[in-house]
Amino acid sequence: MLVRIAAHNAVTSTEIVLTNARTLGLDARAMSDGQGGMAIGIDGELPDGAWDVPGVISVLRKHKPYMLASRELRDARSVVRVGDVAIGGDEPVVMAGPCVIENERDTIEIARMVKEAGATMLRGGAFKPRSSPYAFQGLGEPGLQHLARAREITGLPVVTEVMEPDQVELVADYSDMLQIGARNMSNFPLLKRAGRAGKPVLLKRGFSATIDEWMMSAEYVLASGNPDVVLCERGIRSFDTSTRFTLDLNAVPLARELTHLPIVVDPSHGTGRRSLVERMSLAGLAAGADGLILEVHPNPDQALCDASQTITPETLQRIIRKGHALVQLLDGEPVTDVLTTLITA
Repeated sequence: MLVRIAAHNAVTSTEIVLTNARTLGLDARAMSDGQGGMAIGIDGELPDGAWDVPGVISVLRKHKPYMLASRELRDARSVVRVGDVAIGGDEPVVMAGPCVIENERDTIEIARMVKEAGATMLRGGAFKPRSSPYAFQGLGEPGLQHLARAREITGLPVVTEVMEPDQVELVADYSDMLQIGARNMSNFPLLKRAGRAGKPVLLKRGFSATIDEWMMSAEYVLASGNPDVVLCERGIRSFDTSTRFTLDLNAVPLARELTHLPIVVDPSHGTGRRSLVERMSLAGLAAGADGLILEVHPNPDQALCDASQTITPETLQRIIRKGHALVQLLDGEPVTDVLTTLITA
């Protein structure tokens, strides 16, 4: 059940509805509707009198199972803030860095390079889920320390992956945003723990997951008390092995229809081919993505992980310049100036 309450009655009426629901033994949680009011999601149905309070705008008895993530809860799109960075705002956000943290010196150097290229966040893996048990698994806590040091020097907020529920507090101590990887999209204990960590969450779509399953995973984080969730489309598995995955750009505008949550695109994993990353980055932004997450290394062929899909800082800079120009064009900026940037970048 979803109950919407107007701004002028938001505090008092929300408390009454929450109390009535919990008195009946129902789980209930409230979120801002993005317009000053509140929306209350209830796991069950209240009797008529229990929600008959001042300021109720609407009551939905039937709704999508991901009620907190859905547009039924709030019309306005959410903006998730990670430090000073706003994901879902007017400007596309670019998270960039190495697939895996290799050492402190290189991490700081790459952080400086991606910031100079125009990136707004630093990404890098300290814990890495690898298909082979013999592949490099990351540095663990020392890798987190290197990321924190790079943030201290560059000012870039850090997003990094957490793989297990017991790692959440450790990773949250060092990072600004927790990444749930594709393999863990349906790790429900991890999603619940991340939802209680007090840090924004970047939720990657599993490579065999439907859109509804992806939304339901986001719901686990939201239902655990964390409203700051960003979705990430990173490619799905298909019959064609020409690329590592198939970047499902249908998911971007569809997600914007279904949910108020921001969405970013990962063309690095979505293609697995360095030569395709630039154009698919622009395609993602054209489809309506709020940003990109990209793997960058000064010497991509020597990267310890995902070398074939890793781009150089120079390519990153070109993507960012073209990406901003493309978004301006879609927003109605003067065509001549934008086209000049797209052609010369």
